[in-house]
Amino acid sequence: MEALLRVEDLRHAYDGHPSVRGVSFALQPGAIGCLLGPSGCGKTTVLRCIAGFEAPAAGRILLKGTVVSSSERNLAPEERRIGMVFQEHALFPHLTAARNISFGFPNSGEAAENRVRELASLTGITDVLAKYPHELSGGQQQRVALARALAPRPDLLLLDEPFSNLDSGMRERLSLELREILKATGATAVLVTHDQHEAFAMADEIGVMRDGRIEQWDTAYNLYHRPANRFVADFVGQGVFLPARAVNGNQLEIELGVLTPNAPQAGGALAGSYEILLRPDDVIHDDAAPTQAEVVHKAFRGAEILYTLKLASGRRVLALVPSHHNHALGERIGIRLDVDHVVAFAPQA
Repeated sequence: MEALLRVEDLRHAYDGHPSVRGVSFALQPGAIGCLLGPSGCGKTTVLRCIAGFEAPAAGRILLKGTVVSSSERNLAPEERRIGMVFQEHALFPHLTAARNISFGFPNSGEAAENRVRELASLTGITDVLAKYPHELSGGQQQRVALARALAPRPDLLLLDEPFSNLDSGMRERLSLELREILKATGATAVLVTHDQHEAFAMADEIGVMRDGRIEQWDTAYNLYHRPANRFVADFVGQGVFLPARAVNGNQLEIELGVLTPNAPQAGGALAGSYEILLRPDDVIHDDAAPTQAEVVHKAFRGAEILYTLKLASGRRVLALVPSHHNHALGERIGIRLDVDHVVAFAPQA
C-alpha cells in the first residue's frame, strides 16, 4: 500500500541555523503519527513544512504520491487538502459553533448542514452548536476545532500541541477521545507534542526528535521497552541506569542480580562495562525477597505508589507498587527484578 504521507530527508534552516536535519518517515492511510520531543527540537517546523507554511531547504514531502514540497516546489497550503488543529483552537469568536464548523466546507445549504450535524454527533457537541466560542469550555472548543478541520474531508490532519491549553485530566481524556474520532473517520493524522502521555494515548507510530533529527521512529511499546539510544531511554518514561559488567559471555551482572539481554547489545559476546536501564515496572516489591532497599521517597498516584528506593551501594531505583502497600519513609522493603526487556548501553563518558 502506498504511503499517504512520505517525508524524505527533510531539511530546514532559520537564518542559516539548521532546525530540521534530514527527517524521514512515512504514514499509511488511516494511521496516526506523532512527532514527540522537547521544545526547540524541530517538530513544529516539520509540521509547518508538511502544511506548506515553510519551504524546505532540501528533501521532499509527498502526499498520495505527489510531491507537495521540495527545494524546487512548494505547493500552497490551500492546495494540499490538509486540515489543521492549532494550539489556540483559532475559532472565530463572532460565529456559533455550527458556523465555525461549516466555515471551511466547500458547499453551503443542506449538504453543509448535514456535515455539521454528522461531525457534531461524532465529536459529542450536538448540544452546543448554537453557542459562541466564549460560551464553551476548553474541551468543547477543542472538539469544535477538530470538527471544523474534518469538515472538508482532508487527506491529512495536522495537530499542533492541541491539548496544551487544557488541564492534565482533560488532556488525557480528550487524547483518547480524539484517537477514537480519528479512527472512526479513517483520518490520517500527524500530532506534534512534548507530552509522551498524549503521544502514547493517540499515536500508532511515534518519532522521538532531538536537535532536528528523529532518534527513533517506532511504536510506543518499542520506544519504552526497546529504546534505540540513551536519549530515547531518558526522554520516554521513567527509569534509572545501574552499572553492569559482562559475565559468562552473554550476561550482565548488576547489584540486583544477573540479567540476560534478549539480543547482545554489542553484536556478539558481551565484554566490559555497561549501564542497564531499569524501569519502575522492572523492580517488584516482594516481602519474601532477600534483597532489601530503603524507601527514600514516595509519590502517591491513586492506584499505585512510585517509590524511590536506596540500595546497599547508595544507588537508587524506582518501583511502581499497588497503593495498598503503603510503606513509610526510611522503611526497608524486599525487592526483586522482573525484567522482560534488558536494555544496556555503553557507559557515558
